[in-house]
Amino acid sequence: MHKYLFVILIIASLFSCEKDLTSQQLLEKTIAYHDPNNLWNSFNSDFHVTMETPDSQNRESDITINIPESAFYMKAVRETTMIEYKIKGNNCNIALNGNSHFTEEEAKANNLSCDRANMYKNYYSFLYGLPMKLKDPGTHIANTFERKSFKGKEYLVLKVTYDESVGEDIWYVYINPETYAMEIYQFFKTDVNGNEIETSGEYILLSGETVINGIKMPKNRAWFYNKDDLYLGTDILK
Repeated sequence: MHKYLFVILIIASLFSCEKDLTSQQLLEKTIAYHDPNNLWNSFNSDFHVTMETPDSQNRESDITINIPESAFYMKAVRETTMIEYKIKGNNCNIALNGNSHFTEEEAKANNLSCDRANMYKNYYSFLYGLPMKLKDPGTHIANTFERKSFKGKEYLVLKVTYDESVGEDIWYVYINPETYAMEIYQFFKTDVNGNEIETSGEYILLSGETVINGIKMPKNRAWFYNKDDLYLGTDILK
């Protein structure tokens, strides 16, 4: 009987600690797990991402993110096409198969533009900078977090919204209640009134872990549609 009473007291204690935790404290705990030495703002490193998608050849990307110099480089290769984007400050350079001189037809066929380059910069900096990027200006963490079950597992979930100038999607970050590691991201589009569209958006399952410049990053990101669980692809960090 004493053994069972001890277990009950431990469980009650855990729930009490969680109840006293604020959403900002939960964010700090997950940041402390992924970036224990507060290195993100000085991040400057290279990494490789393999993008696997159904019925398509893999895209192999070499990426450099240099936060202090606001610089980004990406070389993406799929089949026989190689595209390079290089950004430093306000300067943008693009090359197609090693050539910075290409026709308008080639640019259109391969979707080559500095807008596209900045989209990739923001995309990779955001995903590989989570959860630290949740402290960026224009980002709003809900005052309270939720405990939710997803695919049969319990999580502590932060709801994230943004200033209109930053983004219109609503994001949810699912955090392991024991380790405080991120394990799922999920986002939904919004209607004209700012309400969440339940059949929109995607969820991203995170698995494995790779340490780059002292930061624990998810090794695998598997993407699915929210509306029907359709698998879209997986980004593999190397």
